[in-house]
Amino acid sequence: MTVRQPSGSVPTRRDFLRGGLSLAALAGIAPILSACGSDDDNSVAADGTVTITMWHGQNDTGKEAIDKIVASFQSKNPKIKVDASTGGVLADAMLQKITTALSGGTYPDIAYIFGPDIASVARSPKVANLQSFITPPEAKWDDFFPAARDAVTVDGKVHGFPALIDNLCVAYNKKVFKDAGVPEPTEAWTWDEFVATAKRLTNPGKGIFGTGWPADGGEDCVWRIYPMIWDLGGAIVDDSGRKVGFDNDAGLKALRTIQQLGADKSAYPDTKPGSETMYQIFNSNKMGMIATGPWQLPAIIEAKVDYGVVPLPSYNGQRVTIAGPDTWTVFDNGSAKVKAAVEFLQFVTAADQDIQWATQAGSLPLRKSTSESAEWKQHLQSTAGLDVFSNALGYARTRPTIRNYPRISQPLGQAITKMVLNQGTPEEALKTAVQAANAALAAG
Repeated sequence: MTVRQPSGSVPTRRDFLRGGLSLAALAGIAPILSACGSDDDNSVAADGTVTITMWHGQNDTGKEAIDKIVASFQSKNPKIKVDASTGGVLADAMLQKITTALSGGTYPDIAYIFGPDIASVARSPKVANLQSFITPPEAKWDDFFPAARDAVTVDGKVHGFPALIDNLCVAYNKKVFKDAGVPEPTEAWTWDEFVATAKRLTNPGKGIFGTGWPADGGEDCVWRIYPMIWDLGGAIVDDSGRKVGFDNDAGLKALRTIQQLGADKSAYPDTKPGSETMYQIFNSNKMGMIATGPWQLPAIIEAKVDYGVVPLPSYNGQRVTIAGPDTWTVFDNGSAKVKAAVEFLQFVTAADQDIQWATQAGSLPLRKSTSESAEWKQHLQSTAGLDVFSNALGYARTRPTIRNYPRISQPLGQAITKMVLNQGTPEEALKTAVQAANAALAAG
């Protein structure tokens, strides 16, 4: 996914990256199962040099940060040459690019793959199994935040390194709160308070909404409900892996909360993919609160919004949020290339580069040790609210890396959209979503 830019038009980093794999793309994955590439290590030059290809899909600030890291690595590791490029596409289009490359038998050694897509890509036998590389203590694998580790693990096997991590918190517009005479939210607030606050902030006469929620049925609409479900003791998929884990009071109560926002007309229903309108309304001082991630802060700052950031509300007093990690997926072009790719990615994600990537590319630390470093703590002081997102990494969870996840997300997205638009009942919406999702899980 392309890193957020500090200025310009409405950022696009989250426009599609949470969409996961579409059903059409899922069907198109099948040909990669028979794909084949280099089988041996004839890629090692006579002088022992190994060249690896990396498709990073980044532009502007992200590309500049990657180029600096590559140059630093090669100055210290002359026997490994890194051919780093966008791959001819931005990260939003990397899945299609990789699918075609695997089908044709010519693919890179490393590619930037969105977290929701790695499970389907890993169906190919040409996606490397890195388990043996991450077990030694010197790999410091446990230093990565749990959500980042989970994102690169499919069926118990590690297929890459964490590339980027974020999470959801609530940004609020201080001017809208002040004008409405409503106290600003605290860190220990509840979903009931969120709903009540949104209603108090809403002023149809002035075109002001309390909050917003994507209403296009896409993944940006869906992933926002998962912290609510987890908070209530539910799950996306149950322990058996054959049924969803929200066919219960957790799913029902979460949908009821969203339905109440719809009934109060306090949530702007953004039907435009990418939620651009919702963010524009917030940045125009016409919306009080919005669940978002650190990628949105540059646009909020550029709009000169007087804002604050607090954690997501809770039903039970516990902190819970969702992370949307992305990955550096490694492909098998022979053992020498896999080993070189791992060595490079260990460098990319080591402390010095982790802090460089996080601060220069507008991301969050991948490692716990980085988040605790003096350099990162100093960086937090430069952007209001960034510390809230950073602290949330410690309790963030991520979606399961399962291949048919899109077939769970799509019916749930339709249910959520109905609630935002105040159409139907939570009971009916949940029943329909559960039936469709369970049928997909049963089909395997």
